[in-house]
Amino acid sequence: MFQITVSDEIKQCCPDFRGAAVYAQVQNSLFSEGLWQEINAFDAELQTTSQIADIKSQPVIVATREAYKKCGKDPSRYRPSAEALRRRLLRGIPLYQIDTLVDLINLVSLRTGFSIGGFDADQISGNSIELGIGKPGEAFEGIGRGELNIEGLPIYRDAIGGIGTPTSDHERTKMTIGTTHILALVNGYGGVDGLTDTANMIQDLLKKYAAGGEATILYY
Repeated sequence: MFQITVSDEIKQCCPDFRGAAVYAQVQNSLFSEGLWQEINAFDAELQTTSQIADIKSQPVIVATREAYKKCGKDPSRYRPSAEALRRRLLRGIPLYQIDTLVDLINLVSLRTGFSIGGFDADQISGNSIELGIGKPGEAFEGIGRGELNIEGLPIYRDAIGGIGTPTSDHERTKMTIGTTHILALVNGYGGVDGLTDTANMIQDLLKKYAAGGEATILYY
C-alpha cells in the first residue's frame, strides 16, 4: 500500500478534506453485463428523480466545487468528474463504456457524488503520493484530453509528477485492460461523511465484477 499525505497548502485551503484509498488485486475485462445493468438502473432512477439544476445542491459535489474555488480554479470551467458524469446523463447522453474498472469507478462517482481517481497502481512511481495544488505551467496529460491546465486544481503527485485531479487523471497511470492492481482515491472535501460507505462500495463492486480480492483501505 502507498503512503498518502496531504500537503500544507491543501490543509490551509481545504481544512475539512479527508480521503480514502482502496487498493486491490483485480482482473479487468472489456465489458461486464451485470455492472452495466447496475449503471443503467442508476441512470433510469436519476432521470426520474433529478434535474441538471439539482446537481449543484448535492452536498459532496458542492464541497468539491468550493474546494476548487479555494484552490484557485473555476469549477464551471473545469468540472469535477462526478458532476460532469451526472450532467452527461441528465442531458440524455449515455455514459461512455470503457472497461470494467473505469466503468465501475464511474458508477461509484455517480452514486455518491465523490470524484474518484482510479489508477493502475503498478504504473505509480515510488511508494508515496501527496495531494497538493497544481502550479503554473505544470505539465499534465489528461486522459483523452491532451495537455490540461492544472494550475489551481487539487492534484495527486507521485515521484515523477501529477497522476490525478478531480477533473481528470493522467495518461501515464490510467487503468487499462491489462491492469492487475487498482488504487482508487476518494476525495472528501466536505469531510468524512460517506467515505467509509464509498470505500466499501468500491471494494464490493471489485469483488463482484473484477475478481477483486480483499481490499486494503486507508483513510488519510
